[in-house]
Amino acid sequence: MSKYSYITEEGFKKLKAELEQLETVDRPEISRQIGEAIDKGDLSENAEYDAAKEAQGLLEAKIAQLKEIVINSRIIDESKIDTSKVQMLNKVTIKNTKNGAVMTYTLVSETEADFKKGKLSINTPIAKGLIGKVVGDVVDITVPNGVIPFEIIDISM
Repeated sequence: MSKYSYITEEGFKKLKAELEQLETVDRPEISRQIGEAIDKGDLSENAEYDAAKEAQGLLEAKIAQLKEIVINSRIIDESKIDTSKVQMLNKVTIKNTKNGAVMTYTLVSETEADFKKGKLSINTPIAKGLIGKVVGDVVDITVPNGVIPFEIIDISM
């Protein structure tokens, strides 16, 4: 990951907390499990040892990934967010002009995205299509089902 990831302060704190949990709680627990498996003897046929080593590898990969995200994260100053046009951290209300469905999404970083909570990753086709647009604009966005025209109804924080 070579580019910066823009994130809210809340999202950054969650990432740091998850990283701390993995490093201070989960890592020692897996080391303990490996130690117990070693104490049981013959490692060549020890399924517990193999499972613990595999879990350790996955954990270390997750820790490395989170560290990379944290290093490349830049916290957005929410007080400087403009609502005259769509950008990251805006809450955008859009209307599907084909079927009249109205949806509201908050555009967030990939790590903070949660579709069930209405938090849409800035990297999704819909978010990319909305960036820089203003209220009243109708935008044709290509999604897996085809092209859908969306009208921007409201932009807020």
